[in-house]
Amino acid sequence: MQDTTKQSLLSVVLPAYNEEASVPRAAQVICSLLAEANIRHEIIFIDDGSKDGTWAAIQAQTARHPQVRGVRFSRNFGKEAAIFAGLAQGRGDCVVVLDCDLQHPPEKIVEMYRLWEQGYQVVEGVKVSRGKESPLHTLAAKTFYSLISNATGIDMSRASDFKLLDRRAVDTLLAMREKNAFFRALSSWIGFSTAQVEFEVQPRLEGASKWSLRSLIRYALVNLTSFSAAPLQLITLLGLVVFVCSVGLGLWSLWEKLSGQALEGFTTVILLQLIIGSVLMICLGIIGYYVARIYEEIKDRPRYIVADLCEDKTNDGQAETDL
Repeated sequence: MQDTTKQSLLSVVLPAYNEEASVPRAAQVICSLLAEANIRHEIIFIDDGSKDGTWAAIQAQTARHPQVRGVRFSRNFGKEAAIFAGLAQGRGDCVVVLDCDLQHPPEKIVEMYRLWEQGYQVVEGVKVSRGKESPLHTLAAKTFYSLISNATGIDMSRASDFKLLDRRAVDTLLAMREKNAFFRALSSWIGFSTAQVEFEVQPRLEGASKWSLRSLIRYALVNLTSFSAAPLQLITLLGLVVFVCSVGLGLWSLWEKLSGQALEGFTTVILLQLIIGSVLMICLGIIGYYVARIYEEIKDRPRYIVADLCEDKTNDGQAETDL
């Protein structure tokens, strides 16, 4: 059980990219819910280099709600960077991460917080359904999570970024120096006492999704290679397959030679060159991708660059509810 002699502070982190229309609604809904539940809280919006009026909307909410703070990146660094920036900025005894568009139902925050009060250090939001999305998007997501689950041994079929983390879990994540960190997987990988809260993905009420098929594929590739060496193991598998095929073809060629039958070699040679050449290029591509990730890591550049901060100066950094 958590110490109740002093009311704990909950930090709510909301990454936002071109979410001008979603920010006011998110601030109002979450503030009202947590105030009603008598939970002392702060809300941190992370503007991930938005091109619309997201930052102005965040500044307006800091003026309206003293417990709202804002962080603006110098450019777009991606959702993972925004999440880690929010974890670093959070002052709370526990931190919850959810989408700014509220497709993660905010009423589940209270349920997560009560589980944290019972002693759970990681409370994961798991999807009952994925909501309305295209069949291609659903297939791609299931394929990716199947690959990452098999590669890591962690069931991520219903995983999401909607999580509540105890301060100890947050500090553990922040201590990891890797630049291409996959929050969704790392927050499960670190362990700790874990509970789950099921939720249904809600429809968007404001704006449109910022994820294109291209960005989703890039997101999947970066996170798969940053968290798992499975693609490198695929190279070994491809090598074994080519070796077995080569042995089989070699034995067949030897048999044809010993039996006195002429083997038409031109087509066979061309096919072999195409197969082996393709496998080699695929293997080099996979190795090159990992080399690129290593190159990014050893440069040791920061995950993100903060351009501006905003908060209610009269609050002196102390987040309170609207009680």
